[in-house]
Amino acid sequence: MAYTNIDLPTDYFNTIIWSGASNASGRSFTGVGFKPDWVWQKVRTTTYGDQIFDIIRGSGKRLVSSNTNAEELNRQYGYLTTFDTDGFTTVPGSTDNTGWNEVGQTYVAWNWLAANTTTSNTSGTITSTVSANTTAGFSIVSYTGTGNAGATVGHGLGATPAMFIIKNRVDSITSFWCVYHKSAFVSQANPNILYLNSTGAESDDVNVLGNTTVTINSNVFSLGDYNGSNGSGDAMIAYCFAEIKGYSKFGSYTGNGSADGTFVYTGFKPAWIMVKETGNVNSWRILDNKRSTFNVVNKVLLANSTNAEGSADHETDFVSNGFKLRSSDTNMNRSGGKFIYMAFAENPFVTSGGIPVTAR
Repeated sequence: MAYTNIDLPTDYFNTIIWSGASNASGRSFTGVGFKPDWVWQKVRTTTYGDQIFDIIRGSGKRLVSSNTNAEELNRQYGYLTTFDTDGFTTVPGSTDNTGWNEVGQTYVAWNWLAANTTTSNTSGTITSTVSANTTAGFSIVSYTGTGNAGATVGHGLGATPAMFIIKNRVDSITSFWCVYHKSAFVSQANPNILYLNSTGAESDDVNVLGNTTVTINSNVFSLGDYNGSNGSGDAMIAYCFAEIKGYSKFGSYTGNGSADGTFVYTGFKPAWIMVKETGNVNSWRILDNKRSTFNVVNKVLLANSTNAEGSADHETDFVSNGFKLRSSDTNMNRSGGKFIYMAFAENPFVTSGGIPVTAR
């Protein structure tokens, strides 16, 4: 039996939370435990767009998962300026630092470790710039679209991605956040693509990943001629994930519509999950172990919305080997509904040597 090489998941993924102190000043945030390559941040207590930064696009360059906007440089309400050894630093924009440090507001940031450096990848027909961590199964991929269906891009994972998310960085009109998930994808004719900025059900948009053939393997993923995944001459960014036993899991479950809800086996106690129903209009719901520190876990943020944090009808237990739904609500447990998820570990169920971890 093979075991994860990751005994301490917080070496590769970690969540931090904080309260604002002064929107007139910058601030350094620590406690991440590593130098993050991808920072996804959200104000919890008021309506405000999330903010996504990564090492390849560089400091100050913000994307927002809840809309189709182009990349924004040095946002007027503050922006991330450096990726630091144990976190990151933000500074005020031309107005203030409300997005990161307003008195009376609370915040969360989810942080992933890639390689802390970049390399050129020529595995695909399009040369990409990649920051890849094969141990953690995570890579950030930058490339310039060609508009040609059948193009391929190297992702650097050395394993077949279970999920990836693509965004056109410069198109602010038509380019949705394209999501491939292994448990939604069926075939070229029925690719079942989802969109991170949308509540919409899965869609057979055959021009996202290849108009005639889809290729997703340990070296590359293919592209169609959709502007959101392969806009001609446009700068693109992709976040790619391979499943690592005991650390990350990408799968699906069927809701039962009961307060004694479905149990989902992940092989670890989750630190973070994101869930989306595939066949109905429904939001992308994010739960974590820092905003909810004990069961039931119910503090939810929506990847597709600027809404403040909510807590109703999302009751979930994070247990030693997965998560258990505790609400009959349709948001996460519609009877007969298919839900996809991505999850990262707090504790592996076993260590790299095969020794069981005591449940907490």
